[in-house]
Amino acid sequence: MLESINLSKKYDEHDALIDLNLKVSPGEIYCLLGANGAGKTTTINLFMGFIQPSSGQAIVNGLDVSLNSRESKMHLAYIPENLNLYENLTGLENLTFFSGLAGKSPTKEEAENLLKESGLQSGAISKRVGKYSKGMRQKVGIAIARAKQAENLLLDEPTSGLDPKASNDFALLLEDMSKKNVSILMATHDLFRAKESGTHIGIMKAGQLVHSLKSDEISLPELEQLYLETMKIEDHAEIIS
Repeated sequence: MLESINLSKKYDEHDALIDLNLKVSPGEIYCLLGANGAGKTTTINLFMGFIQPSSGQAIVNGLDVSLNSRESKMHLAYIPENLNLYENLTGLENLTFFSGLAGKSPTKEEAENLLKESGLQSGAISKRVGKYSKGMRQKVGIAIARAKQAENLLLDEPTSGLDPKASNDFALLLEDMSKKNVSILMATHDLFRAKESGTHIGIMKAGQLVHSLKSDEISLPELEQLYLETMKIEDHAEIIS
């Protein structure tokens, strides 16, 4: 489970995140929407322990990340917008290497099956990652998360730059992981994908979680209207100030 309690991050006089309270239970996909600078990536980075909070807690499976950084990472998998893999290694070799870092040692057959289950074509498994598309790289990332047996998955704009088919394939992989009780927190700009894939949706503005709702309680047109109204309020406030 992922949980934040009054989680805040301040850089000098700038509040990047203000008193964030959210919870992502097993099997849930919580999608964070918001403009650039809204606090989405800051939230992901705090859960990963990449940065320290100014106040509050980021909790992974009951562990305060700031106090248990290494242990909490054992329960996490992270897929950023641009996944860093070793270009000269194959998809199979990357999976084996990164699984080893997490203390997992799948056999060659198990690793190949993980890649296939994650949607990577059989013919690509033994090809160098330098020749992969972004969608193929993301599938390797999902396979690594599976191999690591991570109970929680953090995603930062994972579908940015993907074509519609690759984006849909990725969404199906997330749905499959949620069925296996993985807790998923995803930062995204994609309202459609948030509505279609998410069980919960949060809208962030200027470091604050302004709206939090279940995705089945709102239609896509209503979500778009709510999002635009929220952004419009922000723009109007800036003009007044």
